[in-house]
Amino acid sequence: MSSKLQVLTPQNSQIIFIDQQPQMAFGVQSIDRQVLKNNVVGLAKAAKIFNIPTTITTVETDSFSGNTFPELLAVVPENDILERTSMNSWDDQNVRDALAKHAADGRKKVVVAGLWTEVCNTTFALSCMNDTDYEIYMVADASGGTSVDAHKYAMDRMVQAGVVPVTWQQVLLEWQRDWARKETYDAVTSLVKEHSGAYGMGIDYAVTHVHGGAERVSHGKRIGPNPAR
Repeated sequence: MSSKLQVLTPQNSQIIFIDQQPQMAFGVQSIDRQVLKNNVVGLAKAAKIFNIPTTITTVETDSFSGNTFPELLAVVPENDILERTSMNSWDDQNVRDALAKHAADGRKKVVVAGLWTEVCNTTFALSCMNDTDYEIYMVADASGGTSVDAHKYAMDRMVQAGVVPVTWQQVLLEWQRDWARKETYDAVTSLVKEHSGAYGMGIDYAVTHVHGGAERVSHGKRIGPNPAR
């Protein structure tokens, strides 16, 4: 049975953020940059909720790319930043060692979100899978390329090589899996309300108008919780 038939779980996953830096984001044309940052930060918060080991790597921070998004660093302030010179993160021994440490605990499903899709993501994914038995789950909407075509064809190339394409919200909900998992329920729904757009609005609506929770506001006046129905 293919291991790719196994869903992502908090026990079999680790995550790496590659070059989530402003100069790299300036070149992104495949996704709105603010949406990109929202998704990256949402993914990082999801990893935090489920205690997923997180690696952050950067390239040429001082000479070209700038510092990692502060909103990402704020989620995992305890993390070291692994600085590189190579466009391919897999060329860096510190990155390989970080991933191997977590893979030794059975976390061989590596969730990836990086810039740019057609360069840093693709070379990392292909090299990593060529040298190991890790599985790569590429978060398409927390990554970006220099054009729509650049992102699309890079994703196509990786998928042909065995990379699994996912979205950040898909990863979050796969980790949660069951709404009876109460230890993460509140954190997940709070994250969705903050970062998941229409889905989060739907949760807000359900809380206030269906389940009678939280305060409601009408014409600027607080009118208290919705009565039970």
